[in-house]
Amino acid sequence: MKNDIEIVKIQISSNYKVISMNIDGITNEEAMIFPNGEANCMNWILGHLIYIRNPLLNILDEESVWDGEKLSCYNRGEIPLERKDEFVSFDELKSYLKQSQEKLEAKLDAIESFHPETIKDISTLCLHEIYHSGQLGYLRRILGKPGAIK
Repeated sequence: MKNDIEIVKIQISSNYKVISMNIDGITNEEAMIFPNGEANCMNWILGHLIYIRNPLLNILDEESVWDGEKLSCYNRGEIPLERKDEFVSFDELKSYLKQSQEKLEAKLDAIESFHPETIKDISTLCLHEIYHSGQLGYLRRILGKPGAIK
């Protein structure tokens, strides 16, 4: 069934646009600001999005864009404030995001169908990305930038 692949392609493409718009013009220093001294910063949220994109790539029989062990500071359940010294630069994260997007788009263009047992995980991972891309929009406003989505 091709419809499910088309839905995921649209979600991945739309998410990438929203994420890109929300992180546009954000400096590395701004990306490291933890609102209220504790809320997740933009660097962590973007890194976390990429961290979780890797399992999506793996489900689609594609290689991760980075070593998850080396960059475990971006994993779910971590306390970002305690591991901020391990974060990579915001520009490096943007590069990883672009790589993950290119890999996802190429794979989704090439496959005929999803393995039925992966549908739930794929759907959940898309929802995860939508959730965090919205957080980037709020963080952008908190940083004093105009909203990117009009």
